Formats: sequence, C-alpha cells, structure tokens
Amino acid sequence: MKLDEALCRALKSRPRLVVLSGAGMSAESGVPIFRGAGGLWEGFRPEDLATPEAFATNPQRVWRWYQWRGQKVSEAQPHKGHQWLARLESEAHLPSFHVVTQNVDRMHQRAGNNGVIELHGNIMTARCTLHCGFTMPSADVPKEDFSCPCGKGMLRPEVVWFGEGLPEEAFSKAGQVLDEASMVWVLGTSSVVYPAAALPGMAAQRGIPVVEINPEETPLSSQVPYSFRCLASEGIEALCQQIMGKENSL
Repeated sequence: MKLDEALCRALKSRPRLVVLSGAGMSAESGVPIFRGAGGLWEGFRPEDLATPEAFATNPQRVWRWYQWRGQKVSEAQPHKGHQWLARLESEAHLPSFHVVTQNVDRMHQRAGNNGVIELHGNIMTARCTLHCGFTMPSADVPKEDFSCPCGKGMLRPEVVWFGEGLPEEAFSKAGQVLDEASMVWVLGTSSVVYPAAALPGMAAQRGIPVVEINPEETPLSSQVPYSFRCLASEGIEALCQQIMGKENSL
C-alpha cells in the first residue's frame, strides 16, 4: 500500500479524524458477514429474518438466529486493525477522534475504543418493542418467553432491521462529527447500505480527504481522492504508522 506525499502530510498534521467501519472490518475477525454467499442461515436469507414482520410472525426463529450470531461474535477477537484504532485514540492525542460503525458486534469497544457511534445498534443488547426503556443482555433472554417485564411489549435485539430508520441520536451525532472532521477513513464497507453510505460521499464533496480501504472496488471508490485495495487491518496499520511514527508496532 503506497501513500502519496500529500496524504502522508495530511496524516502527520494531526487531523480531526472520523473512522467509518463496515462489515469487512469485522469479517477479518471471523464474524459472519450479513450478506453475500455466507449469509444464509438454515436456508433463510438475513433479509427474511431481520424485519419487524419476521419477528412478529416467528420471534423464536429470529431470536435463534441472533443468538447464533451472538455466539459467533463472542468467539471472535478484535484483529490488529481494531487494536491500532484503539491505540490511535488513546496515544496519538489527535484534536478529535470518533469511530462510527455500521457493525453491531461491539468489536471496536472490545478493542478499547470509547464513545463508538453505532448506526445499526448492537446484537449484545435486547430492548422492548414498545421502547419502554427496559434493556437486558441478549444472552439472558429466555428461549421461549420474550415478554418484556413492562407487560406490554416483547424483547427484541437492539438492532436496526430492514425497513426501520436509523436511531436519530446516533445518526445526528455521526453527521455532527463528520461536519467537524478534517479527514475520514472508510473501512470495510460496501457503501451500498443507505443512509450510512451517503456519509463519506458528503464529506468528500466538502473537500475533506476521504481514505477508503476495501479489498474490492465500491460505489464510493470513484468519489474519493484515496482508495486502496487491501484488507482493513493492513490499511489501518499503514495509516496509523504515518500518524504515530513508523517505529510504532503492535
């Protein structure tokens, strides 16, 4: 991965950095991807399970899928890319640093990042369908009785399902930190899931340096000044070493 002089100067200038991460970031840790060839579970597509309608029809099946996913996440470990981002936050002393993720596995937090903005929620927590305020760990949800203690709603994963809007607070915060950013990294995202996919393009239109790291070309690749074909962990290491010094290693 070869970085040109302009990008190296920008990285060494202590940017106000926002990191946007997607499924490819977690896939390196062994977390099953949501879509694509590996997306089927017991013959079902994720699009057939991650909907309010699917939950209303068969909550047991939906919960079994999420508990399977939760087990896979628990077995996975943050990779060196996650670890570099945690070090960047704690040691580089940038003017501002924020991670905005589409992932629901909390891998960034496990690596040590704080204040992660979760656009699609997280699978480790269950909440009431009626937003009564009750939450509990997903792993503790009974296997048959999904009734919320409030007596009115049901317990469901605290994630964004197909057909649902993003959490207003999280999306508003993401827009705010992007407005204040002087550089954006886009890591392992297909750039096809909206509205999150629109965020880096909006930053690029304002002239903010946007760096995309992805093994494959995406719809974003032609819109940003820097796009590299490599794994997220490899790209993150190269970028972080420009900020923190090449003598730094994990």
